[in-house]
Amino acid sequence: MSIRRDRGAGLAGFVLTLLLIWLVVYPILLVVIEGARGDALRTFAARPGEWRALWASLWISLASVGLAALVGVPLAFLFEWLEFPGRKLLGALIALPAVLPPFVGVIAFLFLYGESGFVARFLQHLFGFQRAPWHLQGAGAILLVHTYSMYVYFYLFTRAGLAKLDAAMLEAAQALGAGRVRSLFRVILPLVRPSLAGAALLTFMTSLGSFSAPYVFGGGFRVMTTQIFASKQNGEMGVAMVETVTLALVALIGLALLRRTEGDALLVGLGKGTAPRRRSLASPPVRAAATVLGWGFAIVLLLPHLTLLLVSLVPYATWTTETLPPVLSLVNYRRLLAEPERLEPLVNSLWMAGASTAAAVGIALAAGWLVVRRRVVWRAPIDWLLNVPWALPGTVFAIALATAFSVHAPQALRWVLVGTVAILPLAYLVRNLPVSGRAILAGYRQLDPALEEAAASLGAGAWRTLRRVTLPQLKPALAAGASLAFIGALGDFVTSIVLYTYRNRPISIEINSALRINEIGVAAAFGVVLMITSGLVLGIGARR
Repeated sequence: MSIRRDRGAGLAGFVLTLLLIWLVVYPILLVVIEGARGDALRTFAARPGEWRALWASLWISLASVGLAALVGVPLAFLFEWLEFPGRKLLGALIALPAVLPPFVGVIAFLFLYGESGFVARFLQHLFGFQRAPWHLQGAGAILLVHTYSMYVYFYLFTRAGLAKLDAAMLEAAQALGAGRVRSLFRVILPLVRPSLAGAALLTFMTSLGSFSAPYVFGGGFRVMTTQIFASKQNGEMGVAMVETVTLALVALIGLALLRRTEGDALLVGLGKGTAPRRRSLASPPVRAAATVLGWGFAIVLLLPHLTLLLVSLVPYATWTTETLPPVLSLVNYRRLLAEPERLEPLVNSLWMAGASTAAAVGIALAAGWLVVRRRVVWRAPIDWLLNVPWALPGTVFAIALATAFSVHAPQALRWVLVGTVAILPLAYLVRNLPVSGRAILAGYRQLDPALEEAAASLGAGAWRTLRRVTLPQLKPALAAGASLAFIGALGDFVTSIVLYTYRNRPISIEINSALRINEIGVAAAFGVVLMITSGLVLGIGARR
């Protein structure tokens, strides 16, 4: 029986590996092959704009890492090592940017800090300016949005690293005469280096693949993701493929570096594992100042969310030059509910996100069983293939899928899916495989196999053991992986804008369309619906 089971597991591992190769690697290979044909490569090499876009992507990503670290790391030290009133609540509010889907966060920034936004209008009326005091466009605007949305990586990673520090090491350093500054640079930072490196690389890869911020605020400033989209729109698919391969190579280097830093995580937990005690701020003025600063920062973080809510209450053509909207009503929400055509994108997003999440969780469950429980020979390729989409930007996969599934060649495992309702769920599935995969594989590794062995010894079959023993224990990991995959698909913009059709247009595309015809209230209402839905799903996932 065991021999037959092992053979079956080996066959299942082989089939899953082939499936992942077909979903993840095959489309990229087709892009490489197609891009090598004709004059696309020479055209790419001869255009200075292509190299400027590539350089812009690199330095914007590096600058985003630096700025995100500058905000996130001090906040992590503040909330992990100091005790002051409201610390727990404020610590949760600091992570608020994670609730906003990327495109929704970008338009919230547009409404708040744009030339016609609340802050600019307030300053115009306050100081009598004839025009907005700034022009929110170009590299500076992109970096502002990236810093706001990505400092969370450094904040969460650094807090996790600090929580694992051994207080004995700090005490030993102080006993040897090291001051606070020297202890920081010689003891603390080296020990949290894996956490910092992981946050830096995740920020770099996220920024490298960022599309929403450069698309809305870029203007004439192009990065590689917007360059790919522009080439596709201009009908230069060959050049778009070369751009896609170039960006994919840079991103894969980032993935390789991330995988190397994962192995250093044990450095953080050396010693007894007793975290340093939080210092209470004894001085009342200092405690008050820390509390005021903390709440002030939290309010700043809340402003984009509140701005989105306020703009969603503005009826069409009622807000012109006033600092604040003169009229507020629920008319935009009533339009969403009363007009079936308006509601259709939300319905599309919900079912496509649900279908892709279910498929991603199913693949992740199979991968976890094969990699952790059966330890088949294919476990290393399966583990690696599950991580690849995490490193590749959305535009890369969008172009790859558009290339792979625009030709009917069943003998080459290619079918025409572009232009059908199936292409976007497939794209969401591939994009969110790493999220569900990492969560569920981690859950499998924490399970005690003795419980499954006990169930088998009592006569329970494989399916009954899975249903009655394994899945209940995996519930937290399943909830986390499914909720993150769902909200990732629900708010996706970068792959949607390349692959959508009018029939299956998602909510992010409808938001973009509403902005283009100046229906800012409708766009904001869609954004609020998306934000609330994402928050509810995350809350359900957290409660398990």
